[in-house]
Amino acid sequence: MVSPIASLGFANPGAVAKGAHVAKPPDGGTSFADLIRGVAKETIEASKIGEASALGALTKETSLVDVVTAVTNAEVALETAVAVRDRVIAAYQEIIRMPI
Repeated sequence: MVSPIASLGFANPGAVAKGAHVAKPPDGGTSFADLIRGVAKETIEASKIGEASALGALTKETSLVDVVTAVTNAEVALETAVAVRDRVIAAYQEIIRMPI
């Protein structure tokens, strides 16, 4: 099975390129990398919960309503992660087009 995070383009959300500098915000807030990492983790967790609910339904341990709710939550989390990824790519492309 393909990892849901790999299909989003986040092959390893915890990895940082060798020699890369990750700046922390001066006010002690959340960095952009932490934001992306959080979205990726939430998507993975929602997917795992949805899969566990579906397996529970097969063994009749989970009600169908719980399965539908979990799968819908996983779908929303995935759509959110894809939207964030698309916005990041669009912003990067816009920066690349800027004249120097």
